[in-house]
Amino acid sequence: MKTLDKIGTYQFTAEPFHCDFSKKLFMGHLGNHLLNAADFHASDRGFGMTYLNPEHKTWVLSRLAIEMYDMPAEYTKFNVSTWIEGAMKYFTHRNFRVTSAADGGKVYGYGRSIWAMIDTDSRQPADILAIKNGEITRYIDTETACLIATPSRVKMGNAAKIATTIDTHYSDVDVNGHINSVKYIEHVLDLFDLPWHKSHRISRLDIAYVAESYCGDKLNFYREDTAEDTVCVKITKSTPDEKEVEVCRCQVTFSPK
Repeated sequence: MKTLDKIGTYQFTAEPFHCDFSKKLFMGHLGNHLLNAADFHASDRGFGMTYLNPEHKTWVLSRLAIEMYDMPAEYTKFNVSTWIEGAMKYFTHRNFRVTSAADGGKVYGYGRSIWAMIDTDSRQPADILAIKNGEITRYIDTETACLIATPSRVKMGNAAKIATTIDTHYSDVDVNGHINSVKYIEHVLDLFDLPWHKSHRISRLDIAYVAESYCGDKLNFYREDTAEDTVCVKITKSTPDEKEVEVCRCQVTFSPK
C-alpha cells in the first residue's frame, strides 16, 4: 500500500444553518468536522471505519480538547488538518489544526484527541497495533506542533449541583449505536443562556468520556463553576434501578467578547 503524507488536510464550509446567532460556526458542528477529518484521514490510510467495521472493530473517542482563537464565519471555507502524534496498544493521540482556506491560512485554533479501538461485539478494548501489522505507526508525526495543552481529565470537587436532566432520542445516536460524542457538547453548551453566549465566546473546551450511554437513557448534568469564566459539568446516566453512572465530564472556558 502506498504511504500517504502523515498529515491529511480536508476542506469544509461554514454553512449558514451550521452557524449560531453571531453567524459563526457552532462549536458542535466544528466538533463534527474534526471527527469527519479524523475518519477521512484514517480511512485514506487503511485503518478507518470502512476497514474496521467488517472486522467487528471501531474507533471511539476518549478525550477531546478544542481551543479556538476565532470561529469561521458563515460561508467561509476552512481547512482541518489532522495527524497522529502517537499510538500505543489501546490508545492513539490525534491532533488537529483549523485554518482559513484563504487569507494566507489564518489559524482559527487547534484540537487534541485521544481515541481507543473497541471490539463491537464485546465492547472491550482492541489492540490497535495488531491492525494490519501496526500500519498506523507509519503515520506517526511527532514533529508538527499542536500549540495547545493536552486534554484535561476535568477534575471536579463536591460542589457540583444538578443543572438539568434530559431524555435521549433517535437524533442523539451515532453510527456506533451510542449517544454521539458531539451531542454531549451541544447539551452542555445549552446550559448557558443566550445572553451569556452573546457576551462570551468559547475559548477552550475539554471533554473526557468515561462510559457509553444509549437511546432512552436519562442524562443528568451537574454543574460546578470552578473559576470566573470556567465551568465544569459532570454527566451521568440514570439506570433502571435508579443508580447514576458517570458517562463523561466537560470543562468549558469562556472569554468575554
